[in-house]
Formats: sequence, structure tokens, C-alpha cells
Amino acid sequence: MKKYLVVVVGMLLIVAMVFTACTPKAPELGTEENPIVWSFVPSGEMERVASGAEQVADLLHEETGLYFKTNVATEYAGVIEAMCAEPATAHMGSLATFAYVLASERGCAEAALVSVRYGTPTYNGQFIVRADSGITSVDQLGGKTFCRADPLSTSGWIIPMLTMRAAGIDTDTGLAQVVDTGSHDTTVASVYNGDCDAGATYVDARTRLEEDYPDVMEKVVVLAVTEDIPNDGVQFAASVPQELRDKIVAGLLAIAATDEGKEALTTAYQWDALEAHDDTFYDPFRQVLSAAGVSVADRSDEHTSELQSRITISSA
Repeated sequence: MKKYLVVVVGMLLIVAMVFTACTPKAPELGTEENPIVWSFVPSGEMERVASGAEQVADLLHEETGLYFKTNVATEYAGVIEAMCAEPATAHMGSLATFAYVLASERGCAEAALVSVRYGTPTYNGQFIVRADSGITSVDQLGGKTFCRADPLSTSGWIIPMLTMRAAGIDTDTGLAQVVDTGSHDTTVASVYNGDCDAGATYVDARTRLEEDYPDVMEKVVVLAVTEDIPNDGVQFAASVPQELRDKIVAGLLAIAATDEGKEALTTAYQWDALEAHDDTFYDPFRQVLSAAGVSVADRSDEHTSELQSRITISSA
């Protein structure tokens, strides 16, 4: 009986080994069969962002030999969910500041590069209104229709929201309506066309529309400018091996130093250059949020529509 059991067990082991040997191994990340997915967020007109992103990916492939697949999400939350998925469906992201902090809090994203615009790795947000609106200060925005690119946009909502609250406006009940436009470009166009009384964008999103709206700089004026905000950049999903990260970072820094690379980065995101920075770069911004009573909660509910509920404002 024992001899029989030994034979059966031996045969089962052999079958298992053969089955394992015959099971095709998953292609390595970065190969043509399993490209690295890089998700961008809709900071501007989506076709322009998509075109620039594809140019950057092509140059990065030439520099590193790795294969990339780019996409432009319709909302910031979609990129966070893709990076947080198991397994990740986005291996790289170019999240805006608050969206990155949220993804980092969930353990899904790790910063690698920060963009540089106009010689600095920080930027500012701006409140905009029509020149003929009669609105001259932030505290006059109560009861108005307000345009934002996305509920997780740092310059388009998070910092302006805190600024309005500091000015005595309850952004939950004190605005007539909050309109999600999908991009900073569309926010400017919406204010220009009178669809919204006011809005917020990065400085200076108006310039992106001068071709279609030659008088945009006169018709849409800056009401106020926010404090400094850390720039967006390039982040990796936690599952991406360090060896791949190092190769990609080196490749991006190399192409950012070329004229062709600068043109592609500018087309996608108005990035002039890239700098290597880890997660600690965003600590001062976290301190600003904390001082303002903003808590980025890491809750178990993964549903995209619930992401906004992760932002809570204390009564302090």
C-alpha cells in the first residue's frame, strides 16, 4: 500500500512539474507584449495632451528600448484607481499635486520626477472672472457659479476651495453651482463664454486659448493668485521594479535635455524640464493642508465616485 501511495504521489509531482513547465510565463513589463502604461490627466485640451504624451513615449522608447502605452484619463480619480488596482492597470502617472498626495496616502504611487515650468518646480493657481463681471475680490464669489477642472485638481479646486473658505464662503452651500469642466482650458473658455461667473486654473492657462480666443487675456482677468504649489511630475505604481524606474527616470532626464524632447514635454504639459525628487518634496504641501484642517483619509471604499469623500474639512 505504501509503495502504491509513493508511486501515485510521484506521478502527481511529475504531472505538476510538466504543467508548470508548459504554462507560458507572463511577458516582462516593458516588452512589446506587456508595455508600461503611462496615464496622463486632462490638464488641457485632451487631443493636445494625448499627442504630446505619445511623442514623449516614442522618444523614451528610443532612449531606453522599453515599450510604453499612453492614455489620457477623463478624470484624476481614474488614474489613481488605475495605479491602485491589483495588479496595476497604470504603471506610471502624471498626477497633479493633491491627486498624487491622495494616491501616495493609499500606498499606490511613489514620486520620481517633478516638472519644471518657467525655471521653478512650483507653480501658482489663479482665480479668473470676466472683466465685465463686477467681481473684484474672492469674498464676492458667494452665490456665484464656479468652474473647476476636476474635484481633485490642486490649483483648480483644492487650494481655491481653502482660499474661499478662509474668505468666509462655505464652498459646500455658499456657491450657486460648482461645474466640473474636465480641463483648465475648458474652465477658461467657460468663464470667457459666461457659462460660469468665476473659475480657477493654473497660472496662466489663458494663454493656451489665445489662438481660438485672441482677446481672452482682456476678457478674462485674474482675480487673485494662490500661494506656491509643488508641480506635477512623474510617479510610479508601487509594484514597478526599482531597476525599471531607474532606467525610465534616466531616459526621461536624457530626452528632456534635447530640443525634440522639450517640444514634446511642452506639447503635453508645458513642462520645460524635469527634476528628480522623491515623496518628501511634497511634505511642505502636506503641512499646508494639515494647517488648513484638510485630512486626506485612507478609507477602505475603493469606488471612484467616493474619492471626493476622502477630503474632509475640519470645523476648526
